[in-house]
Amino acid sequence: MKSKKYTGTLLFMAMAFAGWSQAVQSTAPTATTEAQQLPDIMTIILAVAGSVLFIVAMIYVVKVNQFLYKKVLELEAQKSGAILPAEAEASAATGDSFWTRMRKQYWEDAVPIEHEGEITFHHAYDGIRELDNRLPPWWVNMFVLTIIWAVGYMYYYHWGGDGPSSIERYNTEMADAKKSMSIALAGKANAVDESNVEAITDSGALGEGELIYKNSCAVCHGQKGEGGIGPNFADAYWLHGGGIKNIFKTIKYGVPEKGMISWQSQLRPSDMQKVASYILSLQGTNPPNQKDPQGVIWNEEGETQDPSATPPAGQTEQPADSK
Repeated sequence: MKSKKYTGTLLFMAMAFAGWSQAVQSTAPTATTEAQQLPDIMTIILAVAGSVLFIVAMIYVVKVNQFLYKKVLELEAQKSGAILPAEAEASAATGDSFWTRMRKQYWEDAVPIEHEGEITFHHAYDGIRELDNRLPPWWVNMFVLTIIWAVGYMYYYHWGGDGPSSIERYNTEMADAKKSMSIALAGKANAVDESNVEAITDSGALGEGELIYKNSCAVCHGQKGEGGIGPNFADAYWLHGGGIKNIFKTIKYGVPEKGMISWQSQLRPSDMQKVASYILSLQGTNPPNQKDPQGVIWNEEGETQDPSATPPAGQTEQPADSK
């Protein structure tokens, strides 16, 4: 009955362990590439090895508990002078069973207490003697299994070339991380609008803004921002407000009544941010053939137009200007 009880307990614990493993696997984030996943055969081997080690550990705990319980009973019997039960006497008379011998030989292999004097070292420390016991067979067997597993692992992942090595997995994960970062940054860049846009100073982004400007804006504002049909970008005067937010807003919505179209259907928010930043960088460049200033001077610190500043004498706001 006891063996059935322990067997049922172990089976229940094994089932619970398997269920917990499945739950962890189902909630774990899935890898984006095959190189980040263990092959099915390796997953099965790991699951089986883990289950076996768990069951073996539980059996060992049960056996230790039984051994200690038996020793307590024997000590109590010796103190009280009671006679061992008939079952124990019959077992002693008939000898150990096959499973008992297997357990002693391959699991415990302990030297009987009455023979411990044969393996006792001659030295003593404060009256404590040391035994020259062999390592427990279960520990040795598990150690051998780990060596076999390590050899198989090294062959599969490093020597045989069947599985990805640590360096290959690292490079793959880094590449995936860069892709994920690019996607995240792209999403963040496209969320830019006139309320949160900031000027870009990165040379690469400004170079992209310059390319967009020359392809889309230079026809009206000049190749170097000197002005043409549209106003001059190299001076400090603005018709519709300076600063990155106002420039972005003008590019996005346009000024239809003055001939400036809306670019939000043709340019992404990140592209409008780049070209607006490039336009802002043209101030003070002093290109040749500049168009005369128009509008008012923009006060960048207060982000408001300076009403006291007016265009030079004789200059008036022109209908086609979009600056």
